[in-house]
Amino acid sequence: MAAERRRGAALEQALLDAACAELSEKSYAGFTIESVATRAGTSTPVLYRRWADKQELVRAAVVHAARSVQVEPPDTGRLRDDVLELMRQGNAPGAGLINMVSVHLSGYFQETGTSPAQLLTLLAPELPLLGAVNTIYRRAADRGEIDPDRLTDRMKTLPFDLQRAQVMMTLQPVPEAALDEIVDTIFLPLVRTAAGGSTIDGRKNI
Repeated sequence: MAAERRRGAALEQALLDAACAELSEKSYAGFTIESVATRAGTSTPVLYRRWADKQELVRAAVVHAARSVQVEPPDTGRLRDDVLELMRQGNAPGAGLINMVSVHLSGYFQETGTSPAQLLTLLAPELPLLGAVNTIYRRAADRGEIDPDRLTDRMKTLPFDLQRAQVMMTLQPVPEAALDEIVDTIFLPLVRTAAGGSTIDGRKNI
């Protein structure tokens, strides 16, 4: 019996899965439209009808990888623990995505004259972390832990920005002790200051 012909979204999913696998195995230098077509069991015209060139396919593949990351907003009852749990969730999938961007795409950045930061900006709307971050801050505000009007977007993402920076430097998940340090010595004191002197659990700083 002949294999069912893939069409539409199913075909695009298979093509992007193949592109992600090619990037992970061969990096940008060994990545070609032909190799993706072969891995996906199709022909190059099928890919060129969707993506004009190798660079466009690479961007689509990285966005596809970002969309596949699953992040559930924790609800521990404390902002501190919610932030830590969200960072733990982001450790393994985040490391894989950052590894793809920072290591496997070095040739892409040289060829296009762009930077990892620019690509991550493109990815931002696709990253589920942002929605989860907003959820835990909204819950913290509802509990009276924080004043949402005093928190800037930079403050909200600070723990995760520091985590991502360490992953990019080490290409490894961030150790638990380092996560605690980011939250307890950098993030929480900043939130307390922004909230007008209150601690994260509502007690006043002395």
